[in-house]
Amino acid sequence: MDKRKIPFGTISITEKAKNLVYEILETKRVSQGKYVKEFEEKFAEICGTKYAVAVSSGTDAIALALSVMYDYGAQRQDEIILPALTFIGTANAVLMAGFSPVFIDVEFETLNINPEKIEEKITKKTKAILPVHLMGKPANMYKICEIAKKYKLFLIEDAAEAHGAKYDGKNIGTFGDMGCFSTYVAHIISTIEGGIIITDNCEYAEILRSLRSHGRACKCDVCVLNTSSGYCQKRFKYGRDIRFVFERVGFSSKMNEIEAVIGLGNLEIYKEILEQRRKNFFQLKEKFEKFKEYFYTINEDKNELISPHAFPFILKDNCKFTRDQLVTYLNENGIDTRDLFSSIPTQTPGYKFLGYKEGDFPVAEYIGNNGLHIGIHQEITEEDIEYIAETIKNFLEIYG
Repeated sequence: MDKRKIPFGTISITEKAKNLVYEILETKRVSQGKYVKEFEEKFAEICGTKYAVAVSSGTDAIALALSVMYDYGAQRQDEIILPALTFIGTANAVLMAGFSPVFIDVEFETLNINPEKIEEKITKKTKAILPVHLMGKPANMYKICEIAKKYKLFLIEDAAEAHGAKYDGKNIGTFGDMGCFSTYVAHIISTIEGGIIITDNCEYAEILRSLRSHGRACKCDVCVLNTSSGYCQKRFKYGRDIRFVFERVGFSSKMNEIEAVIGLGNLEIYKEILEQRRKNFFQLKEKFEKFKEYFYTINEDKNELISPHAFPFILKDNCKFTRDQLVTYLNENGIDTRDLFSSIPTQTPGYKFLGYKEGDFPVAEYIGNNGLHIGIHQEITEEDIEYIAETIKNFLEIYG
């Protein structure tokens, strides 16, 4: 078996995107402009929402979406419910926005927040539920929506890894008040770095545009200009240059034109990217059937469509080998891997200050100790899938 090199992620850059990058560099109009706006409009269209607001990262997308709540009465250190197992950016965004994270253990079968454990953590300070659709596997949105409605909570979806995922035929990201996506390099729709928030609420969209630009009172791409003076109408309310009026505490998190055109190129081939990733996911899942004595992985249920970010699998407790042994073997044979995140409150050193202890989130902790994921991106071939399966088979013959 010839040794291959299989990277975890990739980015698709179309010829049209390359040409637009050259155009932007020639004109020197590189900061947020018409291409960011076009990317927002087209992203909203594929999601089926009225508005999309592009920002500089998926983490910023969540932080800004949460910060919208301050306009509706939220206070600093109010509580946000989120899963214990997720990429660190989800929890960091809660702190960035000035809120307190309240962690919930996850379901082993889905890797997502366990909805049966949410209500017991709701207090008078709870302001939002922040479910994550990990690996592109939808969370149980009916149950979560029901709880959010019952307690009159904001519902903000972390759909960072779930471009194109569906739950009962409805696009992930459209169940809540806002849906937050990452457009980082390894994702299905990429802008190199970046993120984007979708919503059907006009007020939320305007607040988000303000928040991404330091909390400015208004942005000229969404306000009505006074044609005789060239100034925003709000100038007459404040009596000064609108660019230096700040209505709320904001961020500096705008997307630039170069990132936007890379994203526009991705949107043109989005369906092909998604189809290839799904094909790779199910081919590898079929190969893993012969390894089911050793590993768990996720399934696509009847009422959902997974949008695979990567292929996650978890060592069973009867394994005679460790995750580190497997990771070392895969890496030595050219297969790039990533650990399947960690239990943020109990396995992440930076979160020790919250005072949680080992054992508080047993499912998240087990996955954090025994889970990993490998790439199934659009450049991976059937031969690569076969190579991955054969490499794992060889490992098990040695260590299993």
